[in-house]
Amino acid sequence: MRSASDLTARARIRDAALARFGTDGVAGTSVRTVAADAGVSPALVVHHFGSKDGLRQACDEYVLDAIRSGGETSTEALGEVLNAATPVRRYLARALLDNTDAASALFNEIVERTEAWLADGESEGWVHPTADAQGRAVTYVSWLLAPLVLGDHVGRLLGGDPAETATAVRGARAGLEMLTRGLFADDRWLTAFTEIDGRSRS
Repeated sequence: MRSASDLTARARIRDAALARFGTDGVAGTSVRTVAADAGVSPALVVHHFGSKDGLRQACDEYVLDAIRSGGETSTEALGEVLNAATPVRRYLARALLDNTDAASALFNEIVERTEAWLADGESEGWVHPTADAQGRAVTYVSWLLAPLVLGDHVGRLLGGDPAETATAVRGARAGLEMLTRGLFADDRWLTAFTEIDGRSRS
């Protein structure tokens, strides 16, 4: 069995990797850098995780668990992402850019959860019906995750890091206001894109 200090070292290394991967990406991070951030030797990182890829997999699993364990209310669209710790959100943004298998799986899972959540909203009367439930869910999820992926640009204009809770909530609230109260006063753009969609499918 592992000792308590062994488990603590493993968690410290993982947390250091989570922060470093979230900032510099997996490709731009070395085992030596993670070891220095964690205050351990590179050999100890290899001892616990085998390789940088093993360390990345551990971070992927940790982020998946962190977002999935947000409680029952986490099934309400992307509340679990907004409630997650800042390093988790930052790592998720970088993982989506790096297109890891775990990030793809997480994106798919969030879309599925969101599609089900919106379907429940339709049946309960607080979501308008749609002809394309999956398209709506994918677009809604993409909209909520976009500030994380476009972090530098969004942060520059909103005055804060989108991975930080205050900025994330500000952006989400602005978007939800548009979705709840509407943005356009007439249907000219909806009509135009509906016609384009119809032509592209014919």
